[in-house]
Amino acid sequence: MSTDAQGRIRSWTLEPSVPRFVPPPGAVDAHCHVFGPADRFPFSPLAKYHPQDAGPDMLFALRDRLGFARNVIVQASCHGTDNAATLDAIARSNGRARGVAVVDPAISAADLNALHAGGIRGIRFNFLKRLVDNAPKDKFLEVASRLPAGWHVVVYFEADILEEMRPFLAAIPVPIVIDHMGRPDVTQGPEGADMRAFRGLLDSRDDIWFKATCPDRLSPQGEPYDDFVAAVAPLVNDYQDRVLWGTDWPHPNMEHRIPDDGGLVDIIPRIAPTETLQHKLLVANPMRLYWPEELASGQSS
Repeated sequence: MSTDAQGRIRSWTLEPSVPRFVPPPGAVDAHCHVFGPADRFPFSPLAKYHPQDAGPDMLFALRDRLGFARNVIVQASCHGTDNAATLDAIARSNGRARGVAVVDPAISAADLNALHAGGIRGIRFNFLKRLVDNAPKDKFLEVASRLPAGWHVVVYFEADILEEMRPFLAAIPVPIVIDHMGRPDVTQGPEGADMRAFRGLLDSRDDIWFKATCPDRLSPQGEPYDDFVAAVAPLVNDYQDRVLWGTDWPHPNMEHRIPDDGGLVDIIPRIAPTETLQHKLLVANPMRLYWPEELASGQSS
């Protein structure tokens, strides 16, 4: 584990490999984060982890190294509800990034509109107790009911609470994206209880999307993540118009199992083996959620 003089943790590799897989033109890394720089964007007093700086310059250098065109930057929990670091990264992207914010449910309409102007297109609700202390479902539903047009809600939870989450998810009045498939036990395989339950959730609404992400988090086997591939590839195929992919860089809290980002990209053709699937996963689907105005005008790269 690498820490700096302030005891802050690094959870990403300094020299990721260049992937063998070449993403299609216009590919979007639809789940990544920025940390700081902390001297400009301090961490929340409620933060459960304090990472080293991983700012937009690093993110965009990785984007180019991996062969991607765009990023969707998801507000990291260490920054709480102050989205300044995420907004700064979007502003520095030359139009090649959009974002997902974390907000105080009491946020005003004016502040939501300001987030929209800054490139935010959704808000995230986090139910992982190790990352957040309070997840008030009633307040989450209230703010979800007054989001700007075209926004969605990203929800992060673990498989063991899926059943208790279902009434809440059913009540969300906008499209939903589930982070990391609700963290199923991939060792159960594609027909395991967790995947069956998650398919049931996807079948309950045709506007629930998911991210086929984080083999490094979900695979007890580790590289080459065969258990993840076996469990997830059928899901990607069966729900191919509602699936996204992302690196999860800079891999919050993964300092003990730091993944190689190039190796993560090389998982893509194993879970999406055809060019048609790869284009949906990496271009068409994220563009529909995050850059719909470009699709409408015929732009896509």
